[in-house]
Amino acid sequence: MARRGLDPEARQGLTLIAPPFLYALAILAAPLLTILAYSFLTDGYLEILRQVTLSNYAQVLTDPIVRTVMLRSLFVSGMVTLVTVALAFPVAYYVSFMVRPERKSMWLFLITIPFWTSYLIRVFLWKVILGYNGVINSSLTGLGIIDEPLTFILYNVNSIVLTLAHAYAPFAILPIFVALEKIDRSLLEAGRDLGESRLMTFWRVTLPLAMPGVIAAVLIVFIPTIGDYVTPELIGGGKIPMIANLIQVQMLALDNRPLGSALAVTAMLIVAIVSLLFLFLNRRFLKVRQ
Repeated sequence: MARRGLDPEARQGLTLIAPPFLYALAILAAPLLTILAYSFLTDGYLEILRQVTLSNYAQVLTDPIVRTVMLRSLFVSGMVTLVTVALAFPVAYYVSFMVRPERKSMWLFLITIPFWTSYLIRVFLWKVILGYNGVINSSLTGLGIIDEPLTFILYNVNSIVLTLAHAYAPFAILPIFVALEKIDRSLLEAGRDLGESRLMTFWRVTLPLAMPGVIAAVLIVFIPTIGDYVTPELIGGGKIPMIANLIQVQMLALDNRPLGSALAVTAMLIVAIVSLLFLFLNRRFLKVRQ
């Protein structure tokens, strides 16, 4: 009997997917392998010495500045994820359960409107809104509520969290909405028929079944925000750098590509560990709820 690997249909399928797979592998793997290789080299004056060393990682792990920036990046990304998912779930729930089926497409269309403009433009808009002479300060001053413009609403962690939460809100709403749409409504009716309240039905049925969408939203928001560069630079005024800003300084301003690569690899490892932790907690949650 012929082996499955020699099946003509299977061979034809592999032939079709091989070119795009190899192309994607080259595009994704080549830069990562290059950064990984650079992280083990030695930085010289205006050149990179081909001397393998672990000093870059030792500096990353022992430098208090790097530790402070990394912890700040994790904190900001965690806060952005928490705020974004907490605000996205009610919106997704409303569209899935409250909106009539024929109008859901219109609501999804409205949710995706922020994608029509550049991410950079949206960040600049928040800077205009929160600025010293921005919309909020001008409105409060014009109404006589304050005498002088507020200075604490911009260039701080709160403004960064607010801007990133708005920018990534659609990314959180859509996967949660898809998960809620897959829930069999008869399960909810059965729960209520058995005497459960709407709140308990939501806690015991809706939330566990929607958890894959919630975890997807968490990962979609957490992973890019921890490496965001533009928002801390503009909304934070360069005073609250995150790990991406530190990598940029090492790579370009200081021309220390080995150390910058070590920072990037370390950040990727931390993101991978946190992501795996979320997935593990999701599996544990689903087992407990079953």
